Amino acid sequence: MMMNMTAKRQTERNGKSVFFAMKIAAWAALCVGLCLCLIRVSDFNDNNSLLMSGIGFMVGSVFIYTIGTAINLVEKRNETE
Repeated sequence: MMMNMTAKRQTERNGKSVFFAMKIAAWAALCVGLCLCLIRVSDFNDNNSLLMSGIGFMVGSVFIYTIGTAINLVEKRNETE
């Protein structure tokens, strides 16, 4: 019984640390994307590689945050079972 509780606590810590790391990565990607977009926002076309990369980073940050949230929710659900 004690071993089972310890394993659940370890899983809980791993789930929270993964969520925290994913959240940090998402915010970092958003900041990088915003900076890349602001460098050459005046040249607004599809040939502006900095702008396109910045938009890609910002969209990617949403996906990173969503995946981190999903991992956290799955870990919480596994804890209750």
